[in-house]
Amino acid sequence: MNIQDLSSISDRFQETEKMPVLFLGHGSPMNAIEENQFVQGFRKISKEIPKPNAILCISAHWFTKGTFVTAMEMPKTIHDFYGFPKELFEVQYPAKGSPELAKETAALLAPTFVGEDHNWGLDHGAWSVIRHLYPNADIPVIQLSIDYTKPPQFHFDLASQLQKLRKKGILIIGSGNIVHNLRLVDFRNIDTVGYGYDWALEAREKTNNWILDGNFKNLIDYQKHGTFLQTAVPTPDHFLPLIYSLGLKEKSEELSLFNDELIGGSLSMTSVRIG
Repeated sequence: MNIQDLSSISDRFQETEKMPVLFLGHGSPMNAIEENQFVQGFRKISKEIPKPNAILCISAHWFTKGTFVTAMEMPKTIHDFYGFPKELFEVQYPAKGSPELAKETAALLAPTFVGEDHNWGLDHGAWSVIRHLYPNADIPVIQLSIDYTKPPQFHFDLASQLQKLRKKGILIIGSGNIVHNLRLVDFRNIDTVGYGYDWALEAREKTNNWILDGNFKNLIDYQKHGTFLQTAVPTPDHFLPLIYSLGLKEKSEELSLFNDELIGGSLSMTSVRIG
């Protein structure tokens, strides 16, 4: 399948003004059912951007060998966590999928092979935040997995190939956390907004400055920038969704931060809007 064939795949997605791109700091799964300033921030941003025709989400919680895209008609709601209240496990987000968008996404990412997946669904990195943006679940949602065998530069470059989707009304969302060290969370202060260890404060300041200054190379090469950032990003899963979002930014586009707070000492909720 080639790029010329794409219009016949998804005629339902008409040409639109270029959609923004989001990176959402999703934090605890409890944000799915709690009322706090962060979910208010998610709702606020949804009112400030056009309603999308569909959503493509890159979640920290679909980390795979190879790249895959969900291609089922009705993705299931995945409760990929444990130790939380029953109320959270009862939440369903019954958004439709979009096999057409899945095919278009796979074609755009060539020559990287993208497998069509019919087993995954929507993990909590996707539904726990999207349900605040679009609570009626009336927008189709697909997920693109993160290939854990590839370096950050691969993901940054791969994301740039999805640019065309933004002009078909597709909202692309990266969902993770920039500062994310669960082993060092201070659960006694998990609800204390603004509380962070010194290394987390430094990591937040540095990464925020790089994001706002457009110094994406330092973010791609985050492993080279001292122990403070290695402590903030001990594993790449929650950081790489940010790299996907930044890979879609065009030079002339504005970029802004929201929900920019630390919690629990070692987690940041910092989120990014592009365009």
